[in-house]
Amino acid sequence: MNGFTYSYPITVYFGEKAAAKNMAAELNKYGKTVMLAYGGGSIKKNEIYDEMMKLLKDTGKTVVEFSGIMSNPTYEKVQEGARLAKENSVDFILAVGGGSVIDCCKIVSAQARMDEDIWEAEYGKGSQPTEFIPMGAIVTAFGTGAEMNNGAVITNEDKMLKSPLWGAFYDFAVLDPEYTMTMPMKQVLSGSFDTLSHCMETYLGSPRDTNLSDEINEAVMRSVIKNIRATRNDPSDKFARSELIWASAMGENGILKLGKVTDFQAHMIEHQVGAYTDCNHGQGLAVIHPVLYRHIYKSAPEQFARLAENVWGISPDGKTREQLALEGIEALASFIKEVGLPTSFTEMNISPDTDWRAVAGSTIITPGCCKKLTQDEIYEILKECI
Repeated sequence: MNGFTYSYPITVYFGEKAAAKNMAAELNKYGKTVMLAYGGGSIKKNEIYDEMMKLLKDTGKTVVEFSGIMSNPTYEKVQEGARLAKENSVDFILAVGGGSVIDCCKIVSAQARMDEDIWEAEYGKGSQPTEFIPMGAIVTAFGTGAEMNNGAVITNEDKMLKSPLWGAFYDFAVLDPEYTMTMPMKQVLSGSFDTLSHCMETYLGSPRDTNLSDEINEAVMRSVIKNIRATRNDPSDKFARSELIWASAMGENGILKLGKVTDFQAHMIEHQVGAYTDCNHGQGLAVIHPVLYRHIYKSAPEQFARLAENVWGISPDGKTREQLALEGIEALASFIKEVGLPTSFTEMNISPDTDWRAVAGSTIITPGCCKKLTQDEIYEILKECI
């Protein structure tokens, strides 16, 4: 393994009634004015909104609402939230939702304490923010693991870029499987595949030799696959959902990445597809992964073979490393089809006339991928995904 330093700033409250048991003590640490951030209003239908408002009022907070955070949050929405936080002298942000809400607030937290534009600071000057409004996350939709890191994926519509920005870590996160029971199955599948993608993209980074981080990762991937199947077969299976919500956190809490340079080339490709189309993140990853892996597996046959044997349970008997690796990729493709995820952009109603050259040309090339792709190769991958 590569050398590393490990420390983590986020307190996790996991399990049923975790908010009721722990939120008052957490909220009492912060000032009076709290921004309650959420998406399209589903938390009002499932009563989570009422629960959060009661907790906030019982602890004497003044609430400023920041609503309407969309899937694939835009940079304009970030700036709206930052203005609202500044105007109301917000002391604390409580983000209630899935990855989009949680990501958006990380950057709101930073931008609200900055005089300069955060995009220009990070991409123009290479500097990152150092002051933040403290935050807590209530996870209502799992998959992204966004509550466990300080990175956010934001769509800058003016620049036609869907790119990472770096903001604040959450002080705490509440992971209560009960809050996820109303997730539509389409969202469960999409989010859970995002978790599996995080694990695969970490696993297939370097070093390429067997190491403890990867062996832990194999167990997480097996768990995700098993519990996606269980949740699809029985959407009311609370145990399976609790396993998936923790697997989502494990994918992004740093443990699987210790000593690793991660890959995340599939993510970078999907991000730019999302900049040019209305691409659902998890579904787009499901389309891209098998195609990408058929292009690159010969550059890391041992890793792909281990994935096939230790995660997908494929026997290595009588097979070369490359044969075993390819069987693992086909097992992944079969699983995607089995659980009802899309296998092409056409199935997602993404226009074949999308400017795929522009998508490929603006895709970030990641250092951890076993094969350094060219923009032309990314273009060919995208065309095969149609």
